[in-house]
Amino acid sequence: MVRVLFVCLGNICRSPMAEAVFMHKVREAGLEGEIGADSAGTGDWHLGSLPHPGTMRLLSDNAIEYEHRGRRITRADLDEFDYVLAMDNANLRGIQSLGKGKAVVRRFLEYSSNTSVLEVPDPYLTGGFEGVYTLIDAAADGLLAEIRVGHGL
Repeated sequence: MVRVLFVCLGNICRSPMAEAVFMHKVREAGLEGEIGADSAGTGDWHLGSLPHPGTMRLLSDNAIEYEHRGRRITRADLDEFDYVLAMDNANLRGIQSLGKGKAVVRRFLEYSSNTSVLEVPDPYLTGGFEGVYTLIDAAADGLLAEIRVGHGL
């Protein structure tokens, strides 16, 4: 099974949205037995918390069911996952500070066809959940396509 971990700061906005959107696309493609995903944060402020209401509203609006509790990324995740994808440069540095593992570590938006934006903005303080959803949706398509080709799915 190909395993993907999405990582943001607190694991209540961006990374849970990315996990949910990506897995929705995986299920639509009939690949839920081949690809799995989770999400985590680099910080510990929201451990055990439900996703932000803004994230849950957008997922609901797009008929995406999702359950998650916030957790923090661990060093072990770098070996347990095939892809560890950061929402922004600060998250990428946080992941890299844990060391190296077998996982491909990149910014999530590197999988998007929109190459002018490489960081998913944090909507926690600024709002903008709709824009974040649009960015995540496009990158999820690109990621799924790359995994399908790279893993013969």
